[in-house]
Amino acid sequence: MTVKSNAAKIQPANELTIIRVFDAPRDLVFKMWSEGEHMKHWNCPSGFTMLSAHADFRPGGAVRADMRSPDGEVSRERGVYKEIVPNERIVMTHAWLDESDQPGHETIITVTFEDEGGKTRMNFHQTDFDTKASRDGHEAGWNECFDKLAAHMAAI
Repeated sequence: MTVKSNAAKIQPANELTIIRVFDAPRDLVFKMWSEGEHMKHWNCPSGFTMLSAHADFRPGGAVRADMRSPDGEVSRERGVYKEIVPNERIVMTHAWLDESDQPGHETIITVTFEDEGGKTRMNFHQTDFDTKASRDGHEAGWNECFDKLAAHMAAI
């Protein structure tokens, strides 16, 4: 079970904050973000199929995911890890790739993890959206991903 909190409605159009409290220890929640094997189970919205997920989990390392939408469209994303503090903080870039594998507009994602009464509070913050519509699309997609993350952790 997770507790959901979205702060996007009170923030500028170029920022997104999602807070979740997961019924799991902090090291497990952090592990879900650090291993491609786990990411492939949760890091795409509902109805999408994860085709591949790779994480070179170190500062300067790349993260990449390819997914297929319910209507068959393939979306590819990539990022670079900027900062990693084990079990506490991940900072990385995020960009969608075009048909030529070139990145589009880049955003910055910061995820922090805190103990909260035997559970884990995850603070997700994404900045530098170029449009409010893009931010809103990410809000919906990430919330679906985090629902899947909770279910994946409960199943392992």
